[in-house]
Amino acid sequence: MILDRLNFIENKYDELSVKISDPSIMANQNEWRKLCKEHSELEIVVNKYKEYKNVLEEIEINKEMLSEENDRDMREMVQEELKSLSEQKDIFEKELQILLLPKDPNDDKNVFIEIRGGAGGEEAALFAANLFRMYTRYAETQRWKIELMSSNETDIGGFKEVVFMLRGDGAYSKLKYESGVHRVQRVPDTESSGRIHTSTATVAVLPEVDDVELEISEKDLRIDVFRASGHGGQCVNTTDSAVRVTHLPTGLVVSCQDEKSQLKNKEKALKVLRARLFEKAEAERAAGIAEDRKSQVGTGDRSERIRTYNYPQGRVTDHRIGLTLYKLDAFLNGDIEEMIHALITEDQAEKMKAMGNTDF
Repeated sequence: MILDRLNFIENKYDELSVKISDPSIMANQNEWRKLCKEHSELEIVVNKYKEYKNVLEEIEINKEMLSEENDRDMREMVQEELKSLSEQKDIFEKELQILLLPKDPNDDKNVFIEIRGGAGGEEAALFAANLFRMYTRYAETQRWKIELMSSNETDIGGFKEVVFMLRGDGAYSKLKYESGVHRVQRVPDTESSGRIHTSTATVAVLPEVDDVELEISEKDLRIDVFRASGHGGQCVNTTDSAVRVTHLPTGLVVSCQDEKSQLKNKEKALKVLRARLFEKAEAERAAGIAEDRKSQVGTGDRSERIRTYNYPQGRVTDHRIGLTLYKLDAFLNGDIEEMIHALITEDQAEKMKAMGNTDF
């Protein structure tokens, strides 16, 4: 029963409140920080549960008043209050159900986003640039920090590939549903007959992984340095500052040339490599999960077609949840919160369904 779980969480929260105030625990900073993090996560649930219990108490008080009250006007007032309290109760129950869902341990992490032009040549590269602008504009509205990791630009302003990092609260929790194939339907500027072309770009969203979570042995790496270049091979750096890191056991290769410092480029490349290795391990683990337990909003596989951007009709459609928004210009300018909220809501509904009985 949900109430049993909530009571257990409340008791656990009270125990942690005592522990984090204990000087002997505070002396061990690592342990104390770990307990504080757990305490903070439970506090959200406990505070909501207290509000819920207050509403239940108010309902009982009003029911008792109704049974004793004979005045017609007063009875109507109490009945209106009961109706309002009942609505609040339903809202709190839904919110508590969501708060009790299993938490993705990566939700609070920063993210790497990798965008690559797919089918469609130069038009696909231009679409990759559109997606890069969309995500960075959205990041600005969230006040996240944007850090370019590596890029391979075309002569006309597109991207064959661009990798960047977004640092901020809840970055992964909001963007993790963006992995997959994004398709665009539009008339390219170079198309004289006005014929609509279909192009694609792939997006991969990877949580940042620190050294403790995934250790990489130096003997498994080959580090190559080379001279950074700009559009069309034009030299933009006269020193060998660009770095290519190859992970020998898996064959994964990461290049970075956006910093003038070879050391900084190596650090960035290793961060991206660590994230890719983590994603590979997670994908292998997820492959063992039964199909009926996978989220209906997608597996996160970058080969899965998830969304179409149709320019002639001014619409964007997410195929996983069947949602179409007729605001393509605003969407590509970073106004993607409505879509993200819908994806999160669908995922939560599927998780509640998988959990079975979630009644109070």
